[in-house]
Amino acid sequence: MSFPKIGNLAPAFTLKNQDGEKVSLKDFRGEKNVVLYFYPKALTPGCTTQACGIRDSIDSFAEHDTVVLGVSPDPEGKLQKFIEKHELNFDLLADEDHKVADKYGCWGLKKFMGREYMGLLRTTFIIDKGGRLRHIIDKVKTKTHHDDVLNWISENLD
Repeated sequence: MSFPKIGNLAPAFTLKNQDGEKVSLKDFRGEKNVVLYFYPKALTPGCTTQACGIRDSIDSFAEHDTVVLGVSPDPEGKLQKFIEKHELNFDLLADEDHKVADKYGCWGLKKFMGREYMGLLRTTFIIDKGGRLRHIIDKVKTKTHHDDVLNWISENLD
């Protein structure tokens, strides 16, 4: 798989959020920048660190006219538990069949403790108000992810 090309329109999608409501990328066109971040599994240590960093910085994202959407292969119910347990204040989207992850090139071969398997590769896509893909972060540091993204947005989209 390969990532979509920077400068092109970001691949369209519609997924259900933690409340079973449909969320589409086109809902934000002309209104908001979108940080679309793919993470492997709700309620795990790295994913929790990453999500809580975003939670604690959500006002800063709003100041940059930016909405954050987290995407994982988890079902809606697990996403709801993740939100409740960690008081998350942004939408998480269920991509159980990983079709959206496939479109974005972040479903692939992973290696963990000597085992190889197919899974979600932690990746972040920054999409501008016009719906164009502007930046890809494929070497995500969970502890500084929120700051890394905000720094890029403040330098490039304001």
